[in-house]
Amino acid sequence: MAQRRSSVKARAKATGAGRPVVGVIGLGYVGLPLCKAFVDAGYRVLGLDIDPMKIAALKRGRSYLKHLGPGFALELRDSGLFQGTADASRLGEPDALLICVPTPLDRAKRPDLSYVRRTGEDIARVLRPGQLVVLESTTYPGTTREVLRPILERSGLKHGPGGFLLAFSPEREDPGRKDISTAEIPKLVGGIDKASGEAAAKLYGGAFAHVVHVSSAEVAEAAKILENTYRAVNIALVNEMKVLLTRMGVDVWEVIEAAKTKPFGFQAFYPGPGLGGHCIPIDPFYLAWKARRVGMTTRFIELAGEINHQMPEYVVERAAGALREQGRGLRGARVLVVGLAYKPDIDDVRESPSFELIELLRRRGAKVEYHDPHVPRTHAMRKYDLQMRSVRLSPTALRRCDCVLISTAHSAIDWSLIARHARLVIDTRDAMRGTSGPARVVKA
Repeated sequence: MAQRRSSVKARAKATGAGRPVVGVIGLGYVGLPLCKAFVDAGYRVLGLDIDPMKIAALKRGRSYLKHLGPGFALELRDSGLFQGTADASRLGEPDALLICVPTPLDRAKRPDLSYVRRTGEDIARVLRPGQLVVLESTTYPGTTREVLRPILERSGLKHGPGGFLLAFSPEREDPGRKDISTAEIPKLVGGIDKASGEAAAKLYGGAFAHVVHVSSAEVAEAAKILENTYRAVNIALVNEMKVLLTRMGVDVWEVIEAAKTKPFGFQAFYPGPGLGGHCIPIDPFYLAWKARRVGMTTRFIELAGEINHQMPEYVVERAAGALREQGRGLRGARVLVVGLAYKPDIDDVRESPSFELIELLRRRGAKVEYHDPHVPRTHAMRKYDLQMRSVRLSPTALRRCDCVLISTAHSAIDWSLIARHARLVIDTRDAMRGTSGPARVVKA
């Protein structure tokens, strides 16, 4: 094993010679796979993150993102091409800097670009002529040119000949997806000028199978927003259909399965307890905010956001109603939420609706526990700090609950066990289809 790793390391070092050095800022769900894509293509990569625990884990060859697999960080370390650091003064070393930092919303649902701004300020302190800076964080059209460029120009350099190059290339990560790698996903690239766009396209062309070079940074920014808004709007449609069809006594899941047999003109989207992940719950609000800045209201998009954000309340009300029918109130009821991650088979809890479900249940007096095989404990987040640990899913744990609320349908969960031992199941994911048992199943 040691001999194999040393030969891989020597081969990687030889491959990296003469290529641009790539710096990736932010080693999370976007930045870390991006590092690996460039390392696999033979580039030397400097990865920067403000969290020293991430840097220490990578130096030990340990992955802190479970969905990437146990060997991911080990391969990165043993390549001999990757180095992690928390020292922002080293940002002057790479030839290209790729920014992969969070772009959340503030409490008023306005864009929070504080991470982008601070990163730009760090870069400006060490920016040198000829460096290429690429923003990958999802944002509204105009951010790269109107927000990031002026910050970088505080360095005393201007973009263009003799200065720096600046482009936007949106991340398109789908955590947990196994059928396509980061390098196989077509890479959109748009610069704030022709030279910047060409430089970015050339860089990504060395690591990605297909680069789509568009005319400007704004086109690339808008394309990413459109991708995610498309999903958010269609999920809102099926969520509203779910509420309507439930009142009519029709199973929305069966309706979707029937509709998707049409070989054209329909794409299946599925309802749920709310929206999760870093992009879909957030990006439409970025677009709506920008629209108001140019004197327009995006009524359709904002309505979709309103519908999706009502889903946790709807689910909790369905649970309360089902409990009432069994002669039990929600206050004092023991509720087990199954699934904390925002999507199946990963440990990513960003913007997960499960957190809001737990908060809403607690406000109404329920005693809440959760089970998630991928999330053993919660940690402090921007909005929530539940301080909870996952409980073991067992016949005893199920029998002592008044209600089991399914929020995420992990494949590792034994749904038949829940069917056999739970009394009441609120199923937001159609996870109980095909199971049988004494448990009463209410879809929400």
